[in-house]
Amino acid sequence: MKRLLGGLLAFPFSVLAAEPVVTATTAAAPVVGSGIGGQLTQLVLGLLLVLGLIFGLAWLLRRVQHAGPRQGQVIELISSRALGARDRLVLVQVGNEQILLGLTPGRITPLHVLKEPVTLPTTPQPATPEFAKRLLELMGNQKDKP
Repeated sequence: MKRLLGGLLAFPFSVLAAEPVVTATTAAAPVVGSGIGGQLTQLVLGLLLVLGLIFGLAWLLRRVQHAGPRQGQVIELISSRALGARDRLVLVQVGNEQILLGLTPGRITPLHVLKEPVTLPTTPQPATPEFAKRLLELMGNQKDKP
């Protein structure tokens, strides 16, 4: 990986080092595409090459980061609740214990160690019919108003 990255970084410098030799041998020959169109084409192709390299390296980095095994995870996030713009309550499970943590921008505080683990419901609870009726009433009232 380091060898590939080093080769990609050294490539532009090797092209620059070889440029005087190429221009010295072709100095007598007329230069094709030296106008504005040739320069613009060279600029666009260079930009596409750099953008392709950036996206390719980002894709490769994502693939390498997710390649590790996930079986050995000891800490699991059970639930999280926002208390404010930057404060949160987080319930984590470490082994057989569940710990309630308070998170602020500069601090993580253990608030409580639960004696009995909290179980989450597996199916979401459906909305009550009263709520659906009230919502339809409110939506109907909004249509009547100009």
